[in-house]
Amino acid sequence: MNKMAFVVNNAAYFVSHRLPIGLALLAKGVEVHVIAPGECPVALSDAGFTYHSVEMSRKGMNPLAELSTVFALRRLFKQIQPDLVHLVTIKPYLYGGIAARLAGVTAVVSAVAGLGILFSGQGLKNKVLRSILYPLYRAAFTHKNQIAIFQNPNDRDLLVDWGVLKREKATLIRGAGVDLKHYPYQPEPVGVPVISFAARLLKDKGVQEFAEASRILKQRNIEARFWLIGDPDPGNSNTVTLDQLAAWKAAGLIECLGYRSDIADLFSQSNIVSLPSYYGEGLPKVLIEAAACGRAVVTTDHPGCRDAIEPDTGVLVPIRDAESLADVFQDLILNVEKRKVMGQAGRALAEREFAIEKIIDMHTTIYSTLLGKPC
Repeated sequence: MNKMAFVVNNAAYFVSHRLPIGLALLAKGVEVHVIAPGECPVALSDAGFTYHSVEMSRKGMNPLAELSTVFALRRLFKQIQPDLVHLVTIKPYLYGGIAARLAGVTAVVSAVAGLGILFSGQGLKNKVLRSILYPLYRAAFTHKNQIAIFQNPNDRDLLVDWGVLKREKATLIRGAGVDLKHYPYQPEPVGVPVISFAARLLKDKGVQEFAEASRILKQRNIEARFWLIGDPDPGNSNTVTLDQLAAWKAAGLIECLGYRSDIADLFSQSNIVSLPSYYGEGLPKVLIEAAACGRAVVTTDHPGCRDAIEPDTGVLVPIRDAESLADVFQDLILNVEKRKVMGQAGRALAEREFAIEKIIDMHTTIYSTLLGKPC
């Protein structure tokens, strides 16, 4: 393989979730292009990636604008002439999948990193949108030389059963991986237990249940600190508002740390990591990072979330159930040895399943399979 193009809907996402794969390809002498909206991050230009900016709205549904994105990608594919394109997240794998067929790209990898709220919601609006989008999904997954990567079996089975993807084109890779050197195991801190939540502050990420669990423990006189690591997303209708955050802070329920890049350090200062999400997750990277740091994980029995843990590394709770969440927090707060054993098992799981070297090897094997030669 001489040339490869990644298409993502956010360049920062490529840096946080796909950069090690790109760097490994550069080290092999592959010319790697990254296509995304907006300006090129310094991390990409400094590393030697070739960057192309393309208009791609996160939420927009204007047919003309969306169609223009498809043709912009087709033009770029014609210009770059990549041997393979790797399309990551929903709009890139939908529009990029169609554009790759139109441009005659040899091989396509479609990374389904979660199906989002469109498939996790069961309301009338979601059902109507799914029926409208069905032909688009069909078109995106019909390239003759294509592999779709899923992070959990639920998402794979949903698209296969929906009739838009052949099962033989689907493969599983559990998440984006973690660099274990950058997320070392550290003994738990002493003192008042810290429970951390790290994600965009969206309602369907379970942030309201997290705050409510804090309220319940406060009423039970169980002492703990609740850290919210992340920012609201003003462009998303499901975001938690600044007024809600201010109210929770005023009630002493949570501490807002905002967006942080030092997640490993923050987890080393934590005792428990929780993501009580009911969003359409692929496999949340934050739960992999928590396992690598040796922290007990509390998450939901929901596709993607439940695939990030094993019975000895964490606890599953029902979605939208703050009472159950508080019960599990209380149990782990009072049973120090139990959570420490979970954390140790989590580190072992990360070393066995989530090490970035393993994830890179799995991706390069897929590329080699599609191209019929080693990458």
